[in-house]
Amino acid sequence: MNSTIEEMLKYYQTNNLTDKKNAMKEIIQEIVLCGLSRAGFFNKAAFYGGTALRIFYGLNRFSEDLDFSLTIPEPDFDLSSYFPVLKKEVTSWGLNVDISLKEKNTDSAIRSAFLKGNTMEHMLVFYASESLKSGISRDEVIKIKFEVDTMPPEGAGYENKYRLLPSPYEVKMYDMPSLFAGKVHAVICRAWKQRVKGRDLYDYIFYLSRNAALNLPHLKARLVQSGAWDPEKDLSIEDTRDLLFSRFDSIDFENAKNDVRPFIRDTDSLNIWSADFFKQITSNLR
Repeated sequence: MNSTIEEMLKYYQTNNLTDKKNAMKEIIQEIVLCGLSRAGFFNKAAFYGGTALRIFYGLNRFSEDLDFSLTIPEPDFDLSSYFPVLKKEVTSWGLNVDISLKEKNTDSAIRSAFLKGNTMEHMLVFYASESLKSGISRDEVIKIKFEVDTMPPEGAGYENKYRLLPSPYEVKMYDMPSLFAGKVHAVICRAWKQRVKGRDLYDYIFYLSRNAALNLPHLKARLVQSGAWDPEKDLSIEDTRDLLFSRFDSIDFENAKNDVRPFIRDTDSLNIWSADFFKQITSNLR
């Protein structure tokens, strides 16, 4: 096993196969970030979303995807131009992967790509001394998805963050108030359909527990872009609370709990979830 990967694994509790897979995926996510940084990706883009919150602010849940936003709108942004340097970085860690763009089915501003590799092959890189054959299909694929919003709403604030592992690198990312604005927008506007994304609610609690300020201009821009707010009207904290209260009244919280359980350890913390709980903690919104 590579000594750096071994060092990174020390930060994880890997009591079962699922824990081992999640640790592997999270470390590969950080290798991808390092590769994108070296490719110059963060000259144009910023990191945000649940994985950004986990890596740089200690969110205690597993997050599947890497979410990015350009800092300036660029409809013709070519995500694939970063693939050669990214693949070189990933393969330098002994990881055999393919990187490909997702074909767009709609006229969307989101560019998506997937990094894929054989799960067993990668597990042997991470856990070479362990017997892992049980529970892993020979054809099982590990998949890391990353997305870029090429038409970002205005008003976001940014900061530069640094990581020492897997190798020192720099990331441009949304600052905390702008990250929080993105999450509040997701809680209000995400089209959950038949599956309520409880991960949004879990992250919302995390921001409130950190007493995070809310970037209201950026939230307004996101709401306007989604058609959920009149661009001619100001948006206040009170307006935001009203939008959130309305959303909380419509949520199937059992469905939401079922969504987030696979991504966290302390599932008992979900027992308190209800519309009343979320309305009361929203009084701390500032």
